Amino acid sequence: MKIDVLTLFPEMFSPLNASILKKAQEKQLIDINIINIRDFSKNIHKQCDDTPFGGGAGMVMMCDPIFNAIEHVKTAQSKILCMSPRGIVFGQSIAKDLSKFDHLIILCGHYEGIDQRVIEYFQIQEISIGDYVLTGGELPAMVIVDAVCRLVPNVIKNESIENESFTNDLLEYDQYTRPSEYKGMKVPQVLLEGNHAKIDEFRKNNSLNATKKNRPELYEKYLKEKK
Repeated sequence: MKIDVLTLFPEMFSPLNASILKKAQEKQLIDINIINIRDFSKNIHKQCDDTPFGGGAGMVMMCDPIFNAIEHVKTAQSKILCMSPRGIVFGQSIAKDLSKFDHLIILCGHYEGIDQRVIEYFQIQEISIGDYVLTGGELPAMVIVDAVCRLVPNVIKNESIENESFTNDLLEYDQYTRPSEYKGMKVPQVLLEGNHAKIDEFRKNNSLNATKKNRPELYEKYLKEKK
């Protein structure tokens, strides 16, 4: 999978070159490119924003530099996203869908947003990571990249994906490691006995209880789908 991230602030993306994503790039499972939109501005001062028509606070990102940047990387197979609080709320199901594309282009909004003509011309899908507003689309873009790339085959073990939160609408069960007792707190005995059938049953019940407590709407959805 190839991902091109278009941004005014490429220096913010160093976390993508660490941990699991770094290893996945070294193995050529994913290819993440951070592209500076200012490089595509024809303005002598590399200006990429201007005041909004109709008045109002802040600045709006201009059409021309973004058009030039998108057209530089876009192919017939590209899926283009834009990070925006106006977009559909991102979730695991969307991450799974996006992981099936060969090429993603992620446009990071900033200031008061992006000229709407960019969105309409390229039929860009607007995505939000939650009902709050950030200073720009860079942090949300990193969330999308991380969530999507870990679903690319061989980036992480399939077993980890199959048993994690939001699989089958449930949250993941509690996890423990050595030592078996710490400050008087003991690991549930069933996890120490090696009976895999009982361990599976314990984890399933634990997952159900965690979902019921923390995400009751997911728990109700799960129960309805099981009927």
